[in-house]
Amino acid sequence: MSQPTEQSSERPAGRSVPTSADVARLAGVSRATVSYVLNNTSAVRISEPTRRRVREAAEELGYVPHAAARSLRAGHSRMVLLPAAHVPVGPLYSRFLDDFQEALRRLDYTVVQYGSVGLEAEEAARAWAELRPVAVVSLGEIQLTAQGVEILKRSGAKAVITLGTRGVEGAHALVMDQDRIGEAATAHLLAGGRRRIGVVVPEEPGLAMFAGPRLDGARRAAEGTGATVVPLPLRYEEEPAAELAGRWRALGLDGVFAYNDEYAMLLMRALQDAGVDVPGDTAVIGADDLLLGRLLRPRLSTVRIDMVLGRELAELVDRAVREPDAVPRTHSLMESRVVRRESG
Repeated sequence: MSQPTEQSSERPAGRSVPTSADVARLAGVSRATVSYVLNNTSAVRISEPTRRRVREAAEELGYVPHAAARSLRAGHSRMVLLPAAHVPVGPLYSRFLDDFQEALRRLDYTVVQYGSVGLEAEEAARAWAELRPVAVVSLGEIQLTAQGVEILKRSGAKAVITLGTRGVEGAHALVMDQDRIGEAATAHLLAGGRRRIGVVVPEEPGLAMFAGPRLDGARRAAEGTGATVVPLPLRYEEEPAAELAGRWRALGLDGVFAYNDEYAMLLMRALQDAGVDVPGDTAVIGADDLLLGRLLRPRLSTVRIDMVLGRELAELVDRAVREPDAVPRTHSLMESRVVRRESG
């Protein structure tokens, strides 16, 4: 029995898949011209009427280029792999990631998100490498190792970039200085005369990479001041917040850095329901400077985080792809500053 050809195995039963040759015949041009037009090749000059004719023919036939075949011819893909980890990043990071992906698309890259929950570092690197991306931008929940970076580069990845709290050998790194956020928030509370300061530590999966450094920063700010820093594990739910607020007077806390604005709003409402005056009894500060925090009464003090633009990260990816032999560099992803409002 003869084996099915690769071409026939890719075709749905009863329907032929349009090819670039079909587009070329309909448009009255060569297959090379079709390739140049549909791949947006700028090295070859093609008149606008010809480009329009090719696009109209492709649309009429329902033809789209075969990404795998194009990658095979070019020796690499235009795919940027963005591992999707279990990180509830919040509105600030969501906007940043949306802008980043949009900027990559404008640079003619294809962004592919890869479900990576539960994978270990080198296991994840091998799984990502199977897709042969031209670049990998890792959010950092999976802590890539130098060996993982090498696996990706040997598979053809021209750039590996990590977003996290530390760099990785062989990769470009965008470092999020989370400890500075905790340090700035706690220094603000100390300057206001607070001496027993709680620091919310979220219990949500995926936030440890942010929460740990923020707690470390808070402790650093309190060193040598005689103040005490008390970690406060908390789930993002009303019942645990109410339970914590019920123990507040026994804890003797006169200030709290609530990890971010969302946790701060949850906790501040619970404290007010428990009869704890904000900021009279306890000053509250969050982080991220969300609009909702300004609508509260009292208005929420916060640490404003100014992140690099998604466009800037996309340009870094593009530059790293074009210059794969460049020495990996570490860049700061954000700056932070306190915005004082009525909550403390």
